[in-house]
Amino acid sequence: MGCILYSILNILTQLGFATATVILGGQTLASVSSSHGLPLVAGIIIIGVGCLIPCFVGYNLVHTYERYAWVMMLFIMCCLWGLGGKAGFDINAQKPLEDTGRALKADISYGAVVFGSFASWVPVAADYNVHLPADMPTLRIFTLTVFGIYIPLCFTSILGAALVTITEPSYVSALGPDGSTDGLIAQVLFPWGEGGKFLLVLLAFSCIANNIPNTYSTALSIQALGRPLAIVPRFIWVVFAFLVYTVAAVAGREHFSTLLSNFLCIISYWMAFFIVIVTEEHFIFRRPGGQLGVYNLVDWDNPSKLPLGFAGILAECFGVVGAVVGMAQVWYTGPIGKKAGATYGTDLGFELAAAFSGVTYPPLRWLEIKMTGR
Repeated sequence: MGCILYSILNILTQLGFATATVILGGQTLASVSSSHGLPLVAGIIIIGVGCLIPCFVGYNLVHTYERYAWVMMLFIMCCLWGLGGKAGFDINAQKPLEDTGRALKADISYGAVVFGSFASWVPVAADYNVHLPADMPTLRIFTLTVFGIYIPLCFTSILGAALVTITEPSYVSALGPDGSTDGLIAQVLFPWGEGGKFLLVLLAFSCIANNIPNTYSTALSIQALGRPLAIVPRFIWVVFAFLVYTVAAVAGREHFSTLLSNFLCIISYWMAFFIVIVTEEHFIFRRPGGQLGVYNLVDWDNPSKLPLGFAGILAECFGVVGAVVGMAQVWYTGPIGKKAGATYGTDLGFELAAAFSGVTYPPLRWLEIKMTGR
């Protein structure tokens, strides 16, 4: 039961990220060809097809591509830092917009967005870490995984924040009215002429490396919904995922920034209680000498030996309650979230979701084990 529910949430998460990614890639590709009038829809479809093709070549080749794709992207990011610095970063440009006191809700809410982006790798990490050597130390896997996500996320987030401080009028006007940055990045690379456009094309197609895991893990999660779906060849679910996020991207292409920020905040809610539940299960109930002892990997596909999932589902429900009372979105603000901010409230959804689930899961799981023995 719990596996089905969390698989559905993961499918929605990966499709949501895939949608945002192909919109961004399509926008960037369209900004390269502004003089030739490449429609945004065409750019989205090109990026979408580019994300689909590598999913048919097998994990080993995909892993090899992902291992080296970041090198060129790091070079381009460093170029953006240099060209942006030459244009002139002004750290005081955003001072009038800064919040203070109880109005600091924007900073906390932005934290929810960053958390949603960072934590979205939690439900898919095992899809790829499972291919690591079985004798690799767990601390090394943990360290490489965390810093492999944390360093590039911080690096690019700070870069984006720096670029929007450029006060040159041409750069200011290049920033999209909805906050989209494709035009701004194109403007930063503009001094390099055709070379800058070439880098912009590479940057647009870098979305492929980001979207391969989204597409592949969506297919795996669909197969995890039940045996009837598991026997369907995986490539069919890959094509299905491609069609869904490409159509969704075309439909939401004009609202990228709003779609991304709202989506990431909502994703952070379920990620919060999912992380807490999995962590408590691992360190409390699955530790050596714990109530269940270490994992019996032989039973991974034996439903009669696996937990029923009632404790996880109930703890999730409590987490949802925490998210609802603490959230602060355009369309709804919970009572606690409303009191935490001066005017529009503060988004405390993921903090309260984690807290509510973290308190309720251990006793519920203890009771489930006592009643079922698993």
